[in-house]
Amino acid sequence: MQFNSLQFLIFFPLIAAGYFLLSYRYRWIILLAASYYFYMCWNVEYILLILVSTLIAYDTGLRMGRTSQKKKRKKYLIASLLANLGILFCFKYFNFFSESFKTLFDHFNIFYDVPAFRVLLPVGISFYTFQLLSYSIDVYRGKQKPEKHLGIFALYVAFFPQLVAGPIERSTRLLPQFYKKNDFDYDRIVAGLKLMAWGFFKKIVIADRLALFVNEAYNNPTEYQGISFIIATLFFTFQIYCDFSGYSDIAIGGAQVFGIRLMTNFERPYFSKSVAEFWRRWHISLSTWFRDYLYIPIGGNRVSRWRWYCNIIIVFLICGMWHGANWTFIVWGILHGIYILIGSLTQTLRGKGTNLVGLDKRPSLLKMINIVFTFTLISFAWIFFRANSLSDAFYIIRNMFTGVDSWLLEAIRNGFSPEVLSPLLLGQNIAEFCTAVCAIIFMEIVHLTQRHRNWIPYLCEKPILYRWAVYYIFALAIFFFGQYTTSTEFIYFQF
Repeated sequence: MQFNSLQFLIFFPLIAAGYFLLSYRYRWIILLAASYYFYMCWNVEYILLILVSTLIAYDTGLRMGRTSQKKKRKKYLIASLLANLGILFCFKYFNFFSESFKTLFDHFNIFYDVPAFRVLLPVGISFYTFQLLSYSIDVYRGKQKPEKHLGIFALYVAFFPQLVAGPIERSTRLLPQFYKKNDFDYDRIVAGLKLMAWGFFKKIVIADRLALFVNEAYNNPTEYQGISFIIATLFFTFQIYCDFSGYSDIAIGGAQVFGIRLMTNFERPYFSKSVAEFWRRWHISLSTWFRDYLYIPIGGNRVSRWRWYCNIIIVFLICGMWHGANWTFIVWGILHGIYILIGSLTQTLRGKGTNLVGLDKRPSLLKMINIVFTFTLISFAWIFFRANSLSDAFYIIRNMFTGVDSWLLEAIRNGFSPEVLSPLLLGQNIAEFCTAVCAIIFMEIVHLTQRHRNWIPYLCEKPILYRWAVYYIFALAIFFFGQYTTSTEFIYFQF
């Protein structure tokens, strides 16, 4: 079931109504049933994977709680990690590694013939697997007591607002909330619905519209060049943000309706002044997961310089693989690691250069330069993330600036004639292009205002006529400017 579907618009209010009509002691039942139904709308059989993974983590957690012997606790932890990572490997990575080995062995004329594992990738398997791993590790470390209520634990794994694309919640934060009595709170529910509406706007009005341009260029790279690739790449930079942060807003807002607080997953990442800061603002639940359960355990920055370099590359290599079983994601991940290493190595030199040209006395200008430069690096890396193959990615990079100078000269001479605009439109009409650009500008204006004040509490303070006027205008904007002709699923569903 997709958030951006009529089915969900019927499903969600029915579940919310049933939730508040039930006694708080039994509300976990309706949430768990709704979560399993929500997931089974994609594939009924794969609910068994969630059940198996849930039971393994639940049982090993209880066993770790029953013994104080570190050796036994570690044995149960390893069992849980191997079982859940094994399931993830089989369904997501087996074919990738098998095909990679076959290519390597063929190069050396070594016979290799392992049958492919032809199954549909379970939606959200990376998300709920990481949530289970963090629970097992926290129980082993003593940060989380083993959850004895199987139903509540199953709900922690499968809570439908964040089941298939996060945020990846910690058990220490989410599990206790399922025991709280959440009364019907009008202000809290309205605030959650507003956040959901903002998420729908980002997904339906911006992301799905930008997808029309991006898909045309990236799915047919040999038919385009130059300015078309630049526009498609810039549009994808905003598409993936609006798509994923839109999902997170809907998930966080939907959970808030039930009185459940999920962690913030995005903090205006494209206003970052460095790639390291970008990762503190982008997919926060994943970046902090890697920090706490991988980066710090392997030594973090408390090691030698060269070991730290290796740690950074390892983390971003695995981060890339987490996103998908494809070399494009691996290159994307490693590229971000290289960005951070270069940023660290050149920090002193950049500081001296800043002082030399006098930018240290103009902090606003320096900040803007850093934001633009970081945005450019991030946008370049997205080429590998979106490209269908490494060959497509390198083709796009080689041809990204081909003919741009002649296009600019033609634009100066002839103005924005249909012939000049054609490379920008990528098969779409000028109305679609202008709507996309205006929607992006509107979103960024909202982001800028949010630096000083959150617009949702601010709106709640206004008179009722003012508030409802804004609600109607926003709803009409989604209805009239939403892209419905080719509805697309959320990008991160594939991970």
